[in-house]
Amino acid sequence: MSVLNASEIVPILSGGGTRLSCHIGILQALNELNLSYRHLVGVSGGSIVAAFYAAGWPLKRIEQLALDTDFRYFKGISLTTLLRTGGLCNGNRFEQWLDALLEQRTFADLELDLHVLATDISGGGPVIFNRQLTPEVRVSAAIRYSMSIPLFFSFKSYRDKVLTDGVILSEDALHRDWSGQGLPLVCFRLKSESETRPIRTSRYLPVVSYMQMLIQTFMNAVSREYVHAEYWHNTVVVNTGEVSAVNFELTVAQKQLLYLQGYKTALDIVPRKLPQLFLPVAPVGLSPKLA
Repeated sequence: MSVLNASEIVPILSGGGTRLSCHIGILQALNELNLSYRHLVGVSGGSIVAAFYAAGWPLKRIEQLALDTDFRYFKGISLTTLLRTGGLCNGNRFEQWLDALLEQRTFADLELDLHVLATDISGGGPVIFNRQLTPEVRVSAAIRYSMSIPLFFSFKSYRDKVLTDGVILSEDALHRDWSGQGLPLVCFRLKSESETRPIRTSRYLPVVSYMQMLIQTFMNAVSREYVHAEYWHNTVVVNTGEVSAVNFELTVAQKQLLYLQGYKTALDIVPRKLPQLFLPVAPVGLSPKLA
């Protein structure tokens, strides 16, 4: 394995949901490639990994946490909650768990500059949480905003905004000068295929099963969106196969495979992408579809 000369980049960990083990493998590969970063951008599931790393957690500890955590613990389902708050699950248990592990850190408390993105559905634009704009906001709250998977986790209000999953954002919202110094960006996107295993329909509450299938289809469709050619030079796509972003029943073996997929993809693709990061790329349309 060739090691790059020390270079500073800004990694963007975009999306992922419960496939967050991929992002842990990605960061491990970046470290082995001798790439440094003081800024981390996290969206949805990627914001969880980015937050722990920005808080000073070693990657081994983050990996072990992912392996040990049973995601089903966060999967409370209630039709009443859906009707009242726009999601089958209010997400409170997830936010409390995260806040305890992060020791109630705010963005001002982090060792690295973390930028977390959510989507404002009342205005349609990005909402950014970081040390500069929201130093007093708890990191766990910002991640919960960014993790508001439509119809699954309830919408959350922040000031005069109604927030949902950051993965819905356009690419322009991700590819900005996060460092303020023009440091090159490397955006990691997770792509999944349609899951062939059908969800078992509940005999008594079939609407819940149909809602879960709709959520899964929506998240899979988002992950297979086009990448504009102007961003293709600094985008790395990690194929997670048939593992959905909302699979809360991942086994330890599946999590380990996701870690390896993220690690191997970053280790292979980033060295080939890096020379292009310093060259201007004119927009010429769309790249091939992520499918």
